[in-house]
Amino acid sequence: MRILVVDDDPLAGEMTAALLEFQGHETLLANDAMEATNQLDAHDDIALIVSDMYMPLINGIELLDMLREQGITLPFILLTGDTPDDQLRQTPGLSACLQKDAALETTLEQAVAQALHG
Repeated sequence: MRILVVDDDPLAGEMTAALLEFQGHETLLANDAMEATNQLDAHDDIALIVSDMYMPLINGIELLDMLREQGITLPFILLTGDTPDDQLRQTPGLSACLQKDAALETTLEQAVAQALHG
């Protein structure tokens, strides 16, 4: 079971992947929506997607919408540098929306557990 991390900032993506790996998960990295769809096509054991919100061309919400249109219903956690508002948190199909802050290690672990195990 793997987690796909999508982030246009390689350092941020690697840091998110490192947090997840420290928590015992296998990760794959993608720099954008196109790489994300390629990873999803190549690996049938991806159980969860963790995506950055602000990326060029296709942002995290647009990626979520694109995947849902393709029938991909994997749990989807959105990360943002901003404080997420209620409207963003309540986006249909989103498992969680988390701020990239000092508490991310804890909040991400909780969100992943909830997304994977209900």
